[in-house]
Formats: sequence, C-alpha cells, structure tokens
Amino acid sequence: MSEYRLIEEYRRQLRRYTLEQLRKIPEAGVWSLGQMYDHLIAVAHEYMDHVEACAEAETEQPLGKTAAGEDAFRIGGFPPVKIELPEDMNQADNPDSIDGLEERLRQVMSRMRELEVRAAAANANAKVEHGGFGWLNAREWHALIGMHFRHHLRQKRELEERLGL
Repeated sequence: MSEYRLIEEYRRQLRRYTLEQLRKIPEAGVWSLGQMYDHLIAVAHEYMDHVEACAEAETEQPLGKTAAGEDAFRIGGFPPVKIELPEDMNQADNPDSIDGLEERLRQVMSRMRELEVRAAAANANAKVEHGGFGWLNAREWHALIGMHFRHHLRQKRELEERLGL
C-alpha cells in the first residue's frame, strides 16, 4: 500500500471513533488514539522539514546510515518492536476535534506530494542525521514518513482493542 493510501486510510478511519474514544488514555504511560495521531502528524512534518533541508543543502555528507538504518531500509520499515522515546520526544497532544485531525492529515499528504519531486531531484549525498538510523538523504526522509505510519499500525490496533472497537 502506498504511503498516501495508508495515510488516507488513517484519515478515513477517524470517523469510526468518537472524540471521547480518541481522547481516552487507557493507562498511565500509554497514549490515547488521538495522541498517537498527533505524534504521527508531528513526526511527518519533522521528516518533511528534513526533506527540505536535504534538498536545499549545498554540502555533501559522506557518512551513511547506521546498521539499524540499513536494516530498516532493507526491510522497508521500522523493526516490529515498541520504541521507547526519550521523555522530551514523548509528548503528544490530545485532539480538540476529529475534523482538525482530518485536516492535519490532509495537510501532511499535500505537503508530501509537493516534496516528492524535490526529494527525487535532491543530491543523494546531501543528508540530515536521524538519531537512530544515521545520515539520510531527502528520498530516505520522504520514505521514512510512510514507514513511520506503518510502524504505528500495531499500536493503533492495540488501542482500538482496549476501546472495544
């Protein structure tokens, strides 16, 4: 499934939930569905900022991916494990509205489409460092958006099960 179809499916499925269900935090230390959506959107924009930085870079970076980065791109996704984020990166807001989340997902897809051409044309040796995957170029940062959305499908299913959906 293309990353656009995947994100569109996330957007479409928002109508399955009430705002109360989206905001329900199942237990301490576990995000609500809405917080997970907020995280996905925020990270997508962060990754797209890196696509832009790579596309505008005038210097090349000789360093490459870490072993974890090589593995992720070889298999086309994040490893199927829960990833503990540092506390400062583990913040996500509960949504105020379903319509707001839908619009933010539309904005993600629109910006992704705009950046797809720039990513493809960018110098493959112009890179920005990812904390776990090493030095990634514009195309890799763009691909990472879909990989990140796919990575959270399991969490989404688990949260839906907790809500009895």
